[in-house]
Amino acid sequence: MSMSDDRGRSESINIINALRRGTVPASGLSRLAVGIEVEEGVISRQLGYVADGGGDLKFIKGDYGAGKTFLLARAIELAQQEGFATAHVVVSSETPFSRLRSVYQRICANLKTRDEEAAFKPVIDSFLYAIEERVLEIRGNEISDDELREETVRSIERSLAELAEGSSAFAAAVRAYYEANADEDYALAQAALGWLAGEPNVGRPFRAKAGVRGTIDETVALAFLADLVAVIRGAGYVGLVIALDEAETTQALTKASREKAYNNLRQLIDLLDRGELAHCYLLFTGTPSLFEGAKGIRSVPPLADRIGTVGDDGFRNPLQPQLALARFDAQKLEQVALRVMDIYAEAHGEVDRERVSHRFIRAQIRQLTGRFGGRVDVIPRLFLREFVDVLDKAALYPEYDPWTAYRFDPKETDMPLTDEEEAVMVVEW
Repeated sequence: MSMSDDRGRSESINIINALRRGTVPASGLSRLAVGIEVEEGVISRQLGYVADGGGDLKFIKGDYGAGKTFLLARAIELAQQEGFATAHVVVSSETPFSRLRSVYQRICANLKTRDEEAAFKPVIDSFLYAIEERVLEIRGNEISDDELREETVRSIERSLAELAEGSSAFAAAVRAYYEANADEDYALAQAALGWLAGEPNVGRPFRAKAGVRGTIDETVALAFLADLVAVIRGAGYVGLVIALDEAETTQALTKASREKAYNNLRQLIDLLDRGELAHCYLLFTGTPSLFEGAKGIRSVPPLADRIGTVGDDGFRNPLQPQLALARFDAQKLEQVALRVMDIYAEAHGEVDRERVSHRFIRAQIRQLTGRFGGRVDVIPRLFLREFVDVLDKAALYPEYDPWTAYRFDPKETDMPLTDEEEAVMVVEW
């Protein structure tokens, strides 16, 4: 078996393992994607524009079960394949958009690349290594360690100032991190990383040593985001993609916090439009209420004007700021199930397609949707977990007959139901 075959089988195993757990796989999403070719094309074109120096955003709009989180994960996968660093942030009461410092902190904590799951430190290190390499290329290998250090420190500040009109505090903290590592003061280096990542409890000794005050707050969070993008670019990546999931939770904030969150969003859009956040792509997901509800975006007319849709003549325009997703239907779920069978076959051996037939798949979908008010759109997660269980049992037991053995009973599953799944479940007395 070749290395590419090994990688393909490993990816297939990872996909099946994720489906068993009821989660979105970390990779290989193109193998499960059905009916989102247009959406993928739009996002891919935007990624190309951002890679060339633009800044852009997209709001993915859809009901629960429309596949927003899947499309978001697929967009992240596409971005990493194109050389972007990415960060997936769930907007919540702990990380509301009214507190930009918290959002910035989660971006840093969740920063990933194609090769690194926790990428914040590796990105900073790669940025500094690239600067050292440029200094050595210019000055030659005869340069002393002290000269290399001094020239690298000067280059850090020049690079940030040139790339992002950078804040002096960010550059000072990066410089302090570099010098602490050079001095083998790893506690100070860790404090510098924590401060750069927005951690609130970094000690006074670091701040005194670096010459910075306090912590990253609301007034500088967006400036620091631009600096972070500059560092990511300097580390060899084409830009940063930020996925902000479940933005509809903003509606649950107090009126003052909601207004602040929406004003922050408007400010972010204006930065993109003015070209002040180049090489950055923002993806938001939200239910229709975020865009249409009384506590949603339309409550702030200047923001609604920026991201509202034009007309509704029955022809969907995915190029507008809002990309509306249709609900998942039975036909799409059948296609996904057939793809899962192929993935399962690569992971664990050929599937008995006489026992687990296309006709059985349709019957299984009908059985599950019957327990959820006929709503196909709320069951994909549950269905795929149940379907993989059927495939497992068919592989393990030659006598297993899914037609007679399979029965969906939510009381017998230990996987918690989401609020949406519980809301439409049909209770049997």
